[in-house]
Amino acid sequence: MANIINAGTNGVTVTGAASAVLNIQVGGTNALQIGTGATLTLSTPQVFPAGTAAAPSITTTGDTDTGIYFPTANQAAITTGGTVAAAFNSNGLFFRNRIINGDMRIAQRGTAAVTTNDAFPVDRFRLSFANSTGAFSAEQSTTAPAGFVNSLKYVTTTADASLGATEYATLYHAIEGTNVADLAWGSADARSVTLSFWCRSSVTGTFGGTIRNSAGNRSYVFSFVVNSVDTWEYKTIVIPGDTTGTWLTTTNVGMYINVSMGAGATISGTAGSWSASNLIGVTSGVNLIATLNANFYITGVQLETGSVATPFERRPYGTELMLCQRYFEKGSFVSATAINTGGIYPSFPLKVTKRVAAASCTATNSRSLTLAIINDDSTSGLASSIYQNSNDSASNITYFTLSAEL
Repeated sequence: MANIINAGTNGVTVTGAASAVLNIQVGGTNALQIGTGATLTLSTPQVFPAGTAAAPSITTTGDTDTGIYFPTANQAAITTGGTVAAAFNSNGLFFRNRIINGDMRIAQRGTAAVTTNDAFPVDRFRLSFANSTGAFSAEQSTTAPAGFVNSLKYVTTTADASLGATEYATLYHAIEGTNVADLAWGSADARSVTLSFWCRSSVTGTFGGTIRNSAGNRSYVFSFVVNSVDTWEYKTIVIPGDTTGTWLTTTNVGMYINVSMGAGATISGTAGSWSASNLIGVTSGVNLIATLNANFYITGVQLETGSVATPFERRPYGTELMLCQRYFEKGSFVSATAINTGGIYPSFPLKVTKRVAAASCTATNSRSLTLAIINDDSTSGLASSIYQNSNDSASNITYFTLSAEL
């Protein structure tokens, strides 16, 4: 056995051929052991550089852009081929995307283009505008980047080259407060988030959007650049958590995320900062409203905690549909001609318990019948079933919709 020891208890020992072990000792304790077959044993925590996605700090010979790196404090990420495959923080890996229907697959109301303000071209995403001259449409599209089936398409159908100070058109998504409560926005513990998506447009340049609170008095303006015409491009935006303002954590709107198709000067702001105002777009951003037939497509929308954009979280279709049905569902039943005979009312359970109580829901049906909505609890329940409350002229298949939208 060979030994190299200093005056204390630190040093290196090498055992004989039988065990062939190299020991590095600190304070008389083995800190590192290398055995036969290049076996490496560490008895104390090791510190590595942070690394990057392209050059991870823990990697292997011959494949140096695949491994583990540490993007920020309390976060670790796995990268493969220089691209983030997964990132780990206190929220874990599953249900990390706070956006519902971010891949635009679900369109319960149908796939026809919508042209009215606050209409839903796909579930959970709305077309919103305030403009006296321009006209717009939005719809589900099968034009999509590799790995996706659908996108949300916006088109300018009547151009307006001169926007008024408060005029705009936007695509937006409302997130329920219960789904972002852990972000702790409005406090000193506010967590950063990363927004990512795929987009393409017939117009190039700097586009903008915002994250806003429900009161409309806190806004973060972001920007992204479309570099090439009619080409799918991937965008990532890191947004620092807001330490002030009121951000609801109830079943009401926790935050709005919108991508601007054009916004007037009063409702535009500088990218990269929070402001105590209700903003829609970025100053001097692209105005798609100005160009007849200008289009914009978006899909793969994801909002997650941390400063690293991970691959789009693909949930099963049935799961995503149920998440959408918390806010809107459609169904059918066979109507009756003599309700309340013997105190009987035809009732039908909803597929998913709704976000709010019956009094805050609206229902329509194809037979113009009176429908009533029932809660699952008499005091603080949520809408869970529906029943027929007026006679039909004959038994018919009746189609209904029920909305509990934000």
